[in-house]
Amino acid sequence: MKYSFITQHKNAYPISLQCQVLGVSRNGYYQYQRNQENKPDTPIHQEMLEWVENIAKSSDYTYGSRRMKKALNVLGYPVSRNKARKLMREANVQARQRRKYKVTTNSNHRQPVFDNLLNREFEVGQPNQAYAADVTYIWTQEGWLYLAVVIDLCSRKVVGWSMSSRMKAQLVCDALYMAIWRRRPEAGLIHHSDRGSQYASKAFRRLLKAHGIKGSMSRKGDCWDNAVVESFFGSLKQERVQWRNYQARYEPKGWKFWIERPGSDQSYEHPPRIRMIETDFRLRKPGNWNELFLLF
Repeated sequence: MKYSFITQHKNAYPISLQCQVLGVSRNGYYQYQRNQENKPDTPIHQEMLEWVENIAKSSDYTYGSRRMKKALNVLGYPVSRNKARKLMREANVQARQRRKYKVTTNSNHRQPVFDNLLNREFEVGQPNQAYAADVTYIWTQEGWLYLAVVIDLCSRKVVGWSMSSRMKAQLVCDALYMAIWRRRPEAGLIHHSDRGSQYASKAFRRLLKAHGIKGSMSRKGDCWDNAVVESFFGSLKQERVQWRNYQARYEPKGWKFWIERPGSDQSYEHPPRIRMIETDFRLRKPGNWNELFLLF
C-alpha cells in the first residue's frame, strides 16, 4: 500500500522524502518497482512499451538498448539496459545498422605535418586541453556538402563546426574559429586531426600559431588515432544521413541541435536546464516524445 502511494505521487514529491515519511526503505521501494515492471499486464509495463515505440520512431529507429535505457530513466522508469533490451524486443523495435564507412582523407600532399601529440589519449580530465577535429561528406541532390567539427575530448561535445559546398582550408579554419570564440582556450591546447591537406595548409597552421595551439596529427591511414570524431561521424551518418535523401545543401544546415548535443557516451548528468526539463517530462503522457528526442 505504501509503495503504491509513493508510485502515485513520485512526480509531486521526491521518492527519498516519501520513503522517510512513510517509514520504508528506498531499496525496498525500488525492488517493488522492479517486480511491478516485470509483470507484463501492469499499466506501467504497457506504458513503457508505448514509450519505447514512440522513442524509437522519433529517433528514426537509431536508438539501441543503451540510449533507450537512458531515455526511459529520464522519464522516471529506473530500468536497466537488459530490461530496455527486453522491452525493445517485446515492442518489436530494432536499431538500424550502420552502413560501411569509406575513407575520404587526402593525405597525399607536400605540406608539413604535425607529430601525433595526442597518441590516442582520449580521456582528458579538464576542458579546453585537447580538441579532436575532422571533415565528413554529406550527399545532396545539389552536390556534396562538407561538414567540419571540433570536439572537446573532455566533454565529448562539439565546440566548433562549419559547413560548406567546398572543402577548402577555410572550412576547417571556420570550425576552429567558432571553438576559439566560444571557449577562449589558453595557450598549450592540443588540436588533433588527420593528415588532410586542409589541416596541413598554411592558413590553418597560422591560425594555430596565432592562438598558441599545438598541432597534432594521426598516423597516415590510421583512423583509430582519431576514433572519437570517427565515432561521432558514424552516429551522424546513421541518424541523419543514411536512409534520407536531401534535396538541397541548406537542409542539413538545420542540424545545429543534433551536432551540439551531449555525446552519447557521456554519463547523463544533465546541466541544470536539462534537469528542469526532465522533471516536466515525467508529468507528461506517452506521445509527447518529440522534445524528449532532442535531449539525446
